[in-house]
Amino acid sequence: MNNPKFQVFKSSANSEYYYRLRAANGEIILNGEGYTTKQSCLNGIASVKANAPFDSRYDRRDGTYNYTFNLKAVNGEIIGRSESYTTSTARENGIAAVKRDAPGAPIEDLA
Repeated sequence: MNNPKFQVFKSSANSEYYYRLRAANGEIILNGEGYTTKQSCLNGIASVKANAPFDSRYDRRDGTYNYTFNLKAVNGEIIGRSESYTTSTARENGIAAVKRDAPGAPIEDLA
């Protein structure tokens, strides 16, 4: 088992920087949007760390066999998107993992 971590990487498709939060089991539990600079991406991670503990920052979305969530900043801007889950229980477990793992997760620079 690994430790939870943020990974920063640069897309070869559009040259933007992205982050992903990996849980201890290696699964990606949160993805960030594309940023034009690495510093902006790191600022996005800092915002995730600051907002992750607060349940009110999670926007839960329900679809047919498709449950997702978005993590929002205080201003309502989406700062992270989840993977798709097949049940609402699995989604709640994903949210719990972000709440638990994001605030203290180190950053691995792959860019």
